[in-house]
Amino acid sequence: RCQQSGHFARDCENEQVLDPDRPAPVTYVPPEPSEEEEEMFRTIAQGINFSNYDNIPVEVTGPGKMASAIRSFEEADLGETIISNIAKAKYSKPTPVQKYALPIILDGRDLMSCAQTGSGKTAAFLLPVIANLLKHQDEFTSQLSEVQAPLAMVIAPTRELADQIYREARKFSQNTSLRPVVCYGGVSVAHQLRQVQSGCHLLVGTPGRLKDFIGKRKISLEKLKYLILDEADRMLDMGFMPDVKELIYQHNMPEKTERNTLMFSATFPEEIQKLAAEFLREYVFLTIGKVGSTHSDIEQAVMEVDDSSKRDKLVEILGNEGVNRNLVFVQTKRLADFLASYLCQNGFPTTSIHGDRHQAQREEALREFRSGQQTVLIATAVAARGLDIADVKQVINYDLPDEIEEYIHRIGRTGRIGNKGKAISFFSRGRDEQLARAMVKTLADSEQVVPDWLEEVAETALGTGYGPKGGRFGGKDTRGGDMGGGGGTFNAASNDDGWDQSNGASNGNG
Repeated sequence: RCQQSGHFARDCENEQVLDPDRPAPVTYVPPEPSEEEEEMFRTIAQGINFSNYDNIPVEVTGPGKMASAIRSFEEADLGETIISNIAKAKYSKPTPVQKYALPIILDGRDLMSCAQTGSGKTAAFLLPVIANLLKHQDEFTSQLSEVQAPLAMVIAPTRELADQIYREARKFSQNTSLRPVVCYGGVSVAHQLRQVQSGCHLLVGTPGRLKDFIGKRKISLEKLKYLILDEADRMLDMGFMPDVKELIYQHNMPEKTERNTLMFSATFPEEIQKLAAEFLREYVFLTIGKVGSTHSDIEQAVMEVDDSSKRDKLVEILGNEGVNRNLVFVQTKRLADFLASYLCQNGFPTTSIHGDRHQAQREEALREFRSGQQTVLIATAVAARGLDIADVKQVINYDLPDEIEEYIHRIGRTGRIGNKGKAISFFSRGRDEQLARAMVKTLADSEQVVPDWLEEVAETALGTGYGPKGGRFGGKDTRGGDMGGGGGTFNAASNDDGWDQSNGASNGNG
């Protein structure tokens, strides 16, 4: 603007004066997702150890009578089109979290679910939500409406996870009238508003962009039937919970008695369970596997490497791996870019992803890594949660994280859906001692080899037995015994009250 009064901006013929303190508007428009079925339904293939999912323990607690688990997708009331889409995605039978979550959600119950990374959590909530929304097509907002009123909203902590959930929603709603839309930062606001205003029945987004669009009255929550919080603990860690609470309490969101609320994550610390009591009503608590644990399909190794030797050790390991996809985690953005450049100069096709890269660069890096154009991806924590990248053979923790929860999420990028994976971690004395005890317990719980030197470090290290704050993993329902309505604990191994004992699994993007 020219900073002069007396005329409209659209009629201004003077030279525009830019505000140096105001960032330029983002103009990036991501490429449209493929409409080709082969590309849309591409997914991670089941691994040789897939049948081991049959042995994963399942625990369910909550008030009232609960629907029985399903043994096949056909047993659930999902409709022919969704069943067809599931078949196109090559999902042969439900994973444990899907077996139990689908009937619970279809039955209209609120749910708090804790399941291991790579266990199929995304499909576990999308399939029943989409199926139920298609029964309310008469409530879909017209594409001609200036304000769109979605019937379901999924809140995710990162742009990459939001985009991934959106792509899964597109896949499962293919050939139906339901239109999913995604909105997150780093992308042109005008572009995403056009997407919303073209029809929005299931909305996926990050807290900041959702607040923006709702605040601009482009989106109304008055018709919302489903609120889904994915990776809720991550949102807490990243400081998003005030934004989430504002979305829930300061807009026209239906009361919790008038909507269904679902929370999914790989860990649920006690702080999140307290929020569940605030956001959910008489919810079912579903735990799949040992909470805060890693898959036994992931071979874990810890090496003692000082900081000055890490780079050479990384080159040595990558040289032994050939062309396999390797995901390398570091703690700083600067190191991510430096390592990517160094490895490229040494003959390893490498790219990087971190918070300082523009959204276009982040998406391009993921596309190149997924396609195999780049065989090494250097990442900070922005890529640690939720990303489903096929055929990641190895995760390398060049820098260990500060907390064991982050370690578990990082290595969960490999060994998914019964596939074998490998995780190597560089342990530096003087920096990583606070993680030693938790590492020993994690390795032991996963039946991995615990190095003698690591046990020695753990014996002298400060901290509690598991996690820096003690009891961070919320694996148990903290509501106490009196939940009303004949609630209780159900374990799949005992086959109580109609819960299905056979916990066979097959797929799902977690």
